[in-house]
Amino acid sequence: MPLFITEIALPEGGDGYPFNIPALSKFGRLRLAKPVTFFIGENGSGKSTLLEAVAVAAGFNPEGGSQNMSFSTFDSHSELCSRIKITRGLGRPRDGFFLRSESFYNVASHIEELDSVPASAPPVKTAYGGSLHERSHGEAFSALFFNRLRGRGLYLLDEPEDALSPESQLAALSRLRELAADGSQFIIATHSPILAAYPGAELLLFSERGVSPVKYEETDLYRVYKYFLGNRAAVLAELGF
Repeated sequence: MPLFITEIALPEGGDGYPFNIPALSKFGRLRLAKPVTFFIGENGSGKSTLLEAVAVAAGFNPEGGSQNMSFSTFDSHSELCSRIKITRGLGRPRDGFFLRSESFYNVASHIEELDSVPASAPPVKTAYGGSLHERSHGEAFSALFFNRLRGRGLYLLDEPEDALSPESQLAALSRLRELAADGSQFIIATHSPILAAYPGAELLLFSERGVSPVKYEETDLYRVYKYFLGNRAAVLAELGF
């Protein structure tokens, strides 16, 4: 199945943040070969920074939303956004969305602002199943997955698990499978062992050694959660409880 983004490249050079992040300073070139790719790694490892840069290079608003959304509440995107290079596949997506968890509230507010202007077209919020501000944080994220993401799209998701319960993450995992089967491509930065368990996905670990493929069972997402759940009392005792 053809991909919409087949390669991400970062030219050499650049001083200070974010080029001093080890994974990004050793990045170079990354080829994408699967419809679902996960960026994983510790906080501050550069995965969200790179995802944001890819989103901007692909034509999305730095704060998130669809490609036709243009608004700004705070200019926080890095210099990496102007230096990253992406190689596009032969096809073109018919849909797209950049979910940046920390600014999804701003996307919801922008939708309300758009709908406050009289227009002949249906309200923008109908594409999300209704107002996002009239739902809980988790319900709004689920509405995005099950209403707004329509298939054959390029979807860049930054920590989509933030607002989702374990049950909702399982539902989102199933939705990822449906959308990928319909020709969509996902690049996802995550800390969720549930989402990262997607069968056949490419897992890319951001670390001091750069960016490299890793097997699910070798990730800290898997090992730490498994160890904690299997040895809860011992772990809590080590932490002084």
